[in-house]
Parts: sequence; structure tokens; C-alpha cells
Amino acid sequence: MTVKPRILVLQHRPTDTPLNKCRPDADLVFTESVPRALALLQRERFDGVYADTADLKLLQQAGTVLQADRILESLADAVVLVDTELNVLWANAAFESWAGGPCKGKTFYEALGSPEILGPDYSPFHTALAHGPISTCLHAPNGKYLHLHVTPIRSASPPGEVTHFVTLGRDITAERQQQQKFDAIHRAGRELAALDPDALSEMSIEGRVDLLKSNILRYSRDLLHYDVIEIRLLDEATGKLEALIAEGMTPEAKDRTLFAKAEANGVTGCVAVSGKSYLCPDTAEDKHYLLGAAGAKSSLTVPLIYQDKVIGTFNVESPKLNAFTDEDQQFLEIFSREIAAALHTLELLVAEKRTTANQSVEAISREVAMPVDEILTAATALLDRYIGHDEEMSERLQHVLSNARAIKQCIQRVGETICPAAAADEQTPRHHKLRGLRVLVADNDERVRRSAHQLLGRIGCVIETAHDGKETVTMARLGNYDVILTDIRLPDMNGYEVFKKIRACQPKVPVILMSSFGYDPSHSLVKARQEGCRGVLYKPFRVDQLVDVLETLREPARSEPRTAAAVR
Repeated sequence: MTVKPRILVLQHRPTDTPLNKCRPDADLVFTESVPRALALLQRERFDGVYADTADLKLLQQAGTVLQADRILESLADAVVLVDTELNVLWANAAFESWAGGPCKGKTFYEALGSPEILGPDYSPFHTALAHGPISTCLHAPNGKYLHLHVTPIRSASPPGEVTHFVTLGRDITAERQQQQKFDAIHRAGRELAALDPDALSEMSIEGRVDLLKSNILRYSRDLLHYDVIEIRLLDEATGKLEALIAEGMTPEAKDRTLFAKAEANGVTGCVAVSGKSYLCPDTAEDKHYLLGAAGAKSSLTVPLIYQDKVIGTFNVESPKLNAFTDEDQQFLEIFSREIAAALHTLELLVAEKRTTANQSVEAISREVAMPVDEILTAATALLDRYIGHDEEMSERLQHVLSNARAIKQCIQRVGETICPAAAADEQTPRHHKLRGLRVLVADNDERVRRSAHQLLGRIGCVIETAHDGKETVTMARLGNYDVILTDIRLPDMNGYEVFKKIRACQPKVPVILMSSFGYDPSHSLVKARQEGCRGVLYKPFRVDQLVDVLETLREPARSEPRTAAAVR
């Protein structure tokens, strides 16, 4: 049996072809479309091709196809035509460069070296076949990240049948790597001050700061590839930029004093005051640049900003001219925001630890204060009995009193050692005047005595308390106090009697009388004022009122007797 030759006939009107007459024994395959003819030639075997050059419509189509082919070949993005079996029928130069050479005869995935499908669609051709155009991403073995858009091509006859897929591809490697760097920076930011809670509780403030500095240096080198790093923190009170990290900087640069000012404070000062990044491509030509790293020829400085507020600066330098790009600036600004947030978190942790330690010390002082006062009053009463009669016992009692008072001072010193900043924060400049002031408080109400320890002890006063008039007078006679506060209604004496006895044994010690809501049946306040009492407080009183009276008594007494402002 003779096999008929197969001839592809490209003609607009197939019925008029001369081949019907000259080759009746040929198997003629007709097509009216140049693109369709090209597709048939790629998929099937033909012995010849016939085209009617007199057909203007076909010539126009051919010209269009040729023009489109040239356009597709010149595109930077990849274009590939595959059949329903995913065999590559045609690919432009961009796709073949991805594949490393000609792709004809290979399937789409074979041409790309069996890439990893990253999604969001993990079967793009199958999905496009069922639902229409679809997009997804691939990661090729050569390291490229590719974004694909797959479109099904449907035939006119039979209508709707998918015969091919056109795939458009774009190289998104740079974008993907940039996003990965963004993600890595954000992860690094979250880890800058992150610690296991158990480890965190055991670390000192200095340890946490050292950990943060170590993490900043590590991520700056590993992620951003910077070896010369300077970070300064802004002191709001003074405007000074204190050095936190100065890796790779000269000793002179490390010790340089800088302020947040635009002039004479280098690029760092300009950034701190403006809150804007500063890219210096050539340090030799920049009027603001001050030498940081030896041999530095370009620098990049960005602000550390937290909640729209500049809290410091981050500076990096390079021995190359124009070493930093806009992308470098973008990455450094992102990392700087993470650093600012980490510094803020660290500050909160330090404040929390400081507050907790301070509260613990206060609680211990509060609980120890009253028992120690009981020891003091009892030992003072015994000392009063043995003075002049038994020297050995008197010395022992003096030793007991000294040790009892030392207990409170030890607790206070421990608190200041644990969190010195907390102790300083509790005391305003006016409170510093009262620090170390020795105060004796006499009141039968335990709540008042406890409050005196809590309120005055917090600002640095040394407080001791007594229950009644006899204890008060004995402690005043045998002790050394700067001020004595006594209620006018003690169990065994009224306020005037206590005032008179204290004046008799300690004429120079100021005495403050305290009264509840101005009630004074024995007229102690009037009598004491007439004899020079310099202070009166009406309970319940506020801390600021108590401080005002104590400050008044610290002032030198005038020639005329004067009372402190009586406050209600």
C-alpha cells in the first residue's frame, strides 16, 4: 500500500487550491491561520508545505507573526509555548537562557531542571486547564526565583478545547532575595533582646546591655555585611550622644563628645537633630564628616527612631568611595527601627527590674522597721536604767542600739546597690536636702508609725518610732535626732508635756506637734507655739505637706519664734 504524502496547505480558501488537480493522491491538511500552521509543523510530520502567495490575508498574517516573533525574542521576560503534554513547542531567548540552552524536545519542567514549585498554586497547568489563567512561583536549581503566568489557548474547532499553554515568566530573584533580607532583618530585630525568661531573670542590667550589643554586632555583620559600626544614644536631658557601640572606629572617634546639633558635631549630630538619614559618598568632600574609621571614604548614618522620636544614631563606614546605595540605606533604616524597638524593650525591662527590686527592698524595710523600733525603745529604756550604775551593761546596750540601727542602714545600702538608679529616681532635688535626716516619730497609732517609715524612708530619712511620751522623751535624751514629730494625745502625756520635756533635754532639736483634725482639748498647740514650737501638722497629712514642714525646720531659726505653715 502506497503511503500518500502529507502536505500542509496554508490558504485562506482551501477549496480553490491547485493541489486538488495536480496531486490528487496527496493527503492535504488545510489551515487558514499562520500561527496554527506553525503549531501543526511543530507537532506533526509533513512532506511539504503549500502557501498561496496571492492570498493577501495570509501574507498579512505571516508579517504579523514574524513581527511578533521578533518582539517575543527581544523581551527580557520569558515566553514559552507548550502543548497539553507540556512539551515545549517554542521558547524565546530569555526562557532558553533560564534553561541553559535549546528546549525543543523537552517538557517544560525538564527544561528548567525540575524546579521547586513555591506556590501559591502547586499545579499551575492543571489549574489553568480547569479554571483559566493562573500565576505561581518557582525556584530553579540554578538559584533563580521565577514568577509564571500560565494562560490556556483554546481552539475554535472544536470550540473551547485547550490545545496549548502560553507561559509568561519573570525573573524575581532580586525581589525575592530582597524580601528574604527584609524578613531576616525583622527576625533579627525580634531576637535582638530576646532571652529565655529564666535566663533573663538571672542577668544584670549590664548583662542585658552586653547581650544586645553582641546581637547588634552579629546581625550587622551577618545580614548587612558591615564591619565598622557606631551607635550612639541620645540623652534627652543634655542632648549628648553617648556611645553604645564603636566597632572599628578610631580611639579618638570613640571618645569624641557629640551633641544633637547641626554644626560642629559631624554627620551624627546632623542626623540626630534632623531625624533624617545622611548618605556621604565621599568623606573627603563632605563638610560635616568627622573622621570615624581609619581610611573611611564613604559613610551612611541613619537615625534610631522609636514612636516618631529620635533616640540615637546608627553609623556605618567603608574604605570604598560611594560604597552605599539607596538599598543599603533602606535596609539600614529598617534594621535601625528594630534596634530602637529593642532598646526601648530593654529600657522597659530594666525599669521593671528596678521597680521590682525597689519594691522588694521597701517591703523588707517596712516589715523590719517596726520590730527594730521595738528593740530600740526597749534597749533605750534599759540603757536609761543602767547608765551611771553598770558601765559594762551600758556598753552592751549601746552596742545593741548601734547594731539595731545598722540593720535599717544595711537594708537601704543593699537596695541602692541592687538598683542605684531607682534610689536616685525616687529623690527629687528637693528630697536630696532631707536625705539622712534623723527623725523620731511618736504616735500610739501603729498605722501612723508605719506610714512614717514608708513615706519618709522612701526619700532617704532615717526613721525611728515610739509609742508613748515616756519612750519619746527617753529616746530623745539618749539619742541623736534632727527632728522629732509627736502626737499631742499620747497615752501617758499630752503634746505640750512631751514638748516641754524634750526641750528640757534637747533644747536645739526642732519639735513638730501632730493633731487629728485640729482637735486639741489640752490646748497643747497654743501653749507649745507660745514657747517656740516651730511646726504643726494636722492629720491625715500628705507627703508634700510633711516634706514642706521638714524643709522649713531645716532652715536656720529666726530670732523670733516661728511655726511652720500649719497645713490641713
